[in-house]
Amino acid sequence: MSHNSRRQIQVSGIVQGVGFRPFIFKLAQELRLHGYVLNSSAGVTIEIEGPEYELDCFSRRLSEEAPPLSRIENIAITRLPPAGYSSFVIHKSVDEPGKLAPISPDISTCDNCLRDFRAAGNRRYGYPFTNCTNCGPRYTITRKVPYDRPLTTMACFAMCEQCLAEYEDPNNRRFHAQPNACPECGPALALVSRDQLEEATPEFQGGLSEIQQVRQMLREGRILAIKGLGGFHLTCNAASASALHALRERKKRSDKPFAIMVPDADSAGRFCVLSETERAALESARRPIVILRYRSDAEIQLPELAPGNNTLGVMLPYTPLHYLLFSDSPDQPPAFSALVMTSGNISEEPIVTGNREAAKRLHRIADAFLFHNRDIHTRVDDSVVRVFEGQERMLRRSRGYAPYPISLSIPVAEILACGAELKNTFCLTTGHHAFLSQHLGDMENYETLVFFQETLARMKELFRIDPKVVVHDLHPMYLSTKLALEMQGLEKIGVQHHHAHIASCMAENNVSGKVIGVAFDGTGFGTDGKIWGGEFLVADFDGFERRAHFRYVRLAGGDAAVREPWRLGLSYLLDTFGTSAVSLDLPVWRHVRAKKVAAVRRMMERGINTVETSACGRLFDAVASIVGLRHDINFEAQAAIQLEAIAEPDVQEHYPFEVTPSDVWEIDMRPAVEHIVRDVVAGRPVGVISATFHNTIAAIVVEVCVRLRAAERLDRVCLSGGTFQNVYLIERAVAGLRSSGFEVFLHAKVPPNDGGISLGQAVIANAAL
Repeated sequence: MSHNSRRQIQVSGIVQGVGFRPFIFKLAQELRLHGYVLNSSAGVTIEIEGPEYELDCFSRRLSEEAPPLSRIENIAITRLPPAGYSSFVIHKSVDEPGKLAPISPDISTCDNCLRDFRAAGNRRYGYPFTNCTNCGPRYTITRKVPYDRPLTTMACFAMCEQCLAEYEDPNNRRFHAQPNACPECGPALALVSRDQLEEATPEFQGGLSEIQQVRQMLREGRILAIKGLGGFHLTCNAASASALHALRERKKRSDKPFAIMVPDADSAGRFCVLSETERAALESARRPIVILRYRSDAEIQLPELAPGNNTLGVMLPYTPLHYLLFSDSPDQPPAFSALVMTSGNISEEPIVTGNREAAKRLHRIADAFLFHNRDIHTRVDDSVVRVFEGQERMLRRSRGYAPYPISLSIPVAEILACGAELKNTFCLTTGHHAFLSQHLGDMENYETLVFFQETLARMKELFRIDPKVVVHDLHPMYLSTKLALEMQGLEKIGVQHHHAHIASCMAENNVSGKVIGVAFDGTGFGTDGKIWGGEFLVADFDGFERRAHFRYVRLAGGDAAVREPWRLGLSYLLDTFGTSAVSLDLPVWRHVRAKKVAAVRRMMERGINTVETSACGRLFDAVASIVGLRHDINFEAQAAIQLEAIAEPDVQEHYPFEVTPSDVWEIDMRPAVEHIVRDVVAGRPVGVISATFHNTIAAIVVEVCVRLRAAERLDRVCLSGGTFQNVYLIERAVAGLRSSGFEVFLHAKVPPNDGGISLGQAVIANAAL
């Protein structure tokens, strides 16, 4: 009589494309167990047979020793009668209709592949597409699930004998590595100058000679368009002022910061102050851009890279091709201390992915193009994080993170949430998962709309989600709202912008029940038809009450008011000083022509093309102009970013303000504005004024939350909205809240800005259903 038992084990989570089947195979062989393992649309299915003790050992080690890139969400075990298996095998993948298995994000080159790539005798020496089961492209090349080579953009590359032998060998780390390739059989490079673009089809046979030419061009101050993992980068030598100037001019990006790539974390430490957590974020397999504080003694000049900032976006190489840009081998010193790596696009358009598309759209920017012939199925930008309180905080969630789902503590229906207008993402939900798209950009042009639609179609197919409900922002003019309202056969649910912000923070922190929600940003359509953005809510997923907000001021000229912060300055000054505002001795009146000021003032007085706003982001704009820092901007939040950058660190005081009690409390900033003007006229240092203003906003957060706790008996606070990307502010607000006895919840997995809105929309709609 057999003493063997059999178990069927269903593993869900990120368990495909991460070396899970080879791991199971080796574990079964080591324990002398029989059965099989296969990929299915739902994850990984294992049938395992043998003595009870070994089966228990197998189950324990399955959890404890899983591959580093895997993320197990659930293990379901069913006991079955013995089947008499005589060996352990890996079966072909099975496609189960209606089931889903999350796709792994793209993963940076692992240390083992880096050694292969750098070893002169290795057949992959200098090969730009070296990868294995533990690294390389995933999401960007996947067409369908299960994640198998024929369903990726590697399908057109037939493996050579050696690669196929690796692919079929369970003891090889390239076993079932779907992008597996070598110089004999895999993707290749082609270097094409701008002048050659129309002459002929590129010849894809490139290797180290092309890379050496690329490095020479970069030394000469040229700009290159380089095809990478999720799209093209525009690249130049970060130490070349002329190259940086040319790139800004051609890309129409006059002041917006450029991210840089450096050879290693030690190099990053020579440019920026680097904590252990920041170093870990830089070196992680996700390889985001990390926002770091700039060192004043750095060898490259910050004003050229990030005008008006005291921080710099830095990332490390994440493909073999990136390593080659710095040197052929680790024995050589890097050719560059830093390279600019900015998205390959015209300003405000999505990142370019195709070779022909790049030639068409980037030929006025790039002097030459480094193409490759592996198709990018899904365009994905670089992710951006900032470290606060020893934890990565997401600012832009994309490559390395998307499309990994956010796990929810509550079950959710199949819902599509379309997000907001700026920094758009959408969200698809099912089961206990929220799948946020990668960063799509600002929904202000046709190209981004197409990007939204193509990504939605792909994610619905990949994750087998067929939403019956579509959720949208209340703003009637948002492109995302219009898109949602035009969708046929779906129930429509509108969600207020700032309620979605707070719900997003609650969802990622698995918070339920009522909270005090502080939502500070630059714009959001209110239920009264006005523009909100300085809001204190009492909220849960079912609804919200607006309990306090900044006093309304007039926003004149629509988008022009956002591009010209002096208009906000004028509005706050008129609200505080009345008609004497324009006679104050302030820098703004020396910057803006009196006729223009008079015209905008008349617009406000007559209510022409004017709306009222309570937005905290607009208050930052106003103060930046009043103190003489910035009167016009050329990218979103530029004035607020510069106001944070100049704030002196050791200032403790804050300006006076008033909280006017009524049904909805009004936070009156006129006393603060009066003191700010007095300080500017007296010649007080702008950095001290900025710090005092930041302290005032933090003090308001604490004061209003304390009053709300007394009224509502709530001691949990969620902070959300783009204003809370400001580390100077959030440090002081969080410290003040905690010292007052509050439990504070912040964003980490999704951005606090509008990139996280879609998650909040989805969970609110789910509660409504």
